[in-house]
Amino acid sequence: MTVNDRIEELRAAAQSAIEATTSTAQLDDVRVRFLGRKAELPNLLRGVAELPPQERGAVGKAANEARRQLEHAIDDKLTALAASELQHRLEQDRIDITLPADPQPQIGRLHLITRTQREIEDVFVGLGFSVAEGPEVERVYYNFDALNFSPTHPSRLTTDTFYLAPAQDIFDPDSQLLRVHTSPVQIRAMERQPPPIYIIVPGRVYRPDNDATHTPQFHQIEGLAVDEEITLADLKGTLEVFARAIFGPDREIRLRPHFFPFTEPSVEVDVSCFNCDQGLMPDGSRCPLCKGTAWIEILGAGMVDPNVLGHVKHNGYDPDRVQGFAFGMGIERIAMLKHGVPDLRLLYDNDIRFLEQFA
Repeated sequence: MTVNDRIEELRAAAQSAIEATTSTAQLDDVRVRFLGRKAELPNLLRGVAELPPQERGAVGKAANEARRQLEHAIDDKLTALAASELQHRLEQDRIDITLPADPQPQIGRLHLITRTQREIEDVFVGLGFSVAEGPEVERVYYNFDALNFSPTHPSRLTTDTFYLAPAQDIFDPDSQLLRVHTSPVQIRAMERQPPPIYIIVPGRVYRPDNDATHTPQFHQIEGLAVDEEITLADLKGTLEVFARAIFGPDREIRLRPHFFPFTEPSVEVDVSCFNCDQGLMPDGSRCPLCKGTAWIEILGAGMVDPNVLGHVKHNGYDPDRVQGFAFGMGIERIAMLKHGVPDLRLLYDNDIRFLEQFA
């Protein structure tokens, strides 16, 4: 028997085997038996080079043609068998539409800013504060005048505040703007409610800034407590509880003199660094978070200025009878410090790779 006769014999045997298969699994066995690495037909192709020169062309051509015919036959048979098996499964299988999806659908989660806001709210609600809200489109009166901002304060300029109509008089109490802080709600809340009052005011605020630590829109939480015999010690104790709840039970805070138009005296509040030991990392290098100072600035605060209370004196806020404290913090800043976020803009980029870290 010649080599060509053997090739034809193998082709015919394989064709018969392909036609006889009744499942895709059987078809795969046939493919391996006749076209696999150890099968005779591929080995004949590999051995063409060992044949006499006058036989190589004819044998190679016959072997290649036989292989192509069998591959096409297998592909056609696989298509037919796969369709038949699918139809059989559709006829036999019963789908229970009450079963849960597989895989389970991904459940959404709160954004890091929202999570941080709710953590802060939980701390102060636990201390007896209630949550108040107010409009984001505010009047100059509530945003500046009633909070003791002087007429020449830089924040009133159009370069520092989004006015809704730049042509309007920025000193007109009724001119409208996007609020630059949530402090206006303090005045609105005191107009609605006589003392005592203990509120926090979360919400969006707007300023024309945009860099690694500022965005045109961000979130703040203001706090206000007005009652009889409230002192700066009450403010320090309240903020100390907050710092330990958010940053860890070993945190300490310190107050540094500062200036805000609506508080007197005013303070900047620092928390002891939770990333290092007295400003130094384990390897002896300077802490990148606190810059080696062992303290991190987290918010501004102070005792409510009597001039602010004077705007709501008619509702029981007589500066000679009641006093209080106020504080304000950026929610994004708290989130960045607690979770080590290097750039504020990451919180707004909607990058799944970043957001999934806080799942």
